[in-house]
Amino acid sequence: MPRSSDPTPARIVAAASRLFYAEGIRAVSVDAVAEKAGVTKKTLYYHFRSKDDLVAAYLAARDQPNLELFKRWFDETEGALPDKIAGIFNQLARAARHPKWRGCGFLRTTAELANLPGHPAIRIGAAHKKKFEAWLQAMSEEQGIAEAGELARQMLLLLDGAFAVVLLHRDASYMETAGAAARTLVAAALPKGRRYASRRTVSRRSRVP
Repeated sequence: MPRSSDPTPARIVAAASRLFYAEGIRAVSVDAVAEKAGVTKKTLYYHFRSKDDLVAAYLAARDQPNLELFKRWFDETEGALPDKIAGIFNQLARAARHPKWRGCGFLRTTAELANLPGHPAIRIGAAHKKKFEAWLQAMSEEQGIAEAGELARQMLLLLDGAFAVVLLHRDASYMETAGAAARTLVAAALPKGRRYASRRTVSRRSRVP
């Protein structure tokens, strides 16, 4: 196997990522990936034994960057936990308005491989979603929410449902609606001692003389 310092595998994965996300994994051939990466097909197969391995590498490369992006959006959103969770949805709505947006790469890949439940890419996609769910649970537990695990599942269902509906209708406002629902659910789950007022309410009050 090539040494980890070899830049060729990273170049191949980068090319595969652009093509797979834009066109879908079944529509893109190994030849197309090799051409995009500027390598021969033989070189590609030297680093990746099969297209299945390349698809798995494509999703693995998206895992941590996506999680870090969600965390950054969370941290950059002002307000309490309900606002911060809604902020992730609102940022995704902005992303969904870009003409090159094609939805969630993990969900789309899973849909294409639905008849292959043991595929390594499906395992990677499932693990990614579980990591995000666990992070949501941890953020909720920090705020003293008793049913943090159940709330995290609800947030994940809202998010992935919104991914599907936005992709279907090409209407990013569904993601914003899901974010508003998430804010309501999180606010209702906060302990009674943690009073929550939305940023909109605070803003309106601040203008009262």
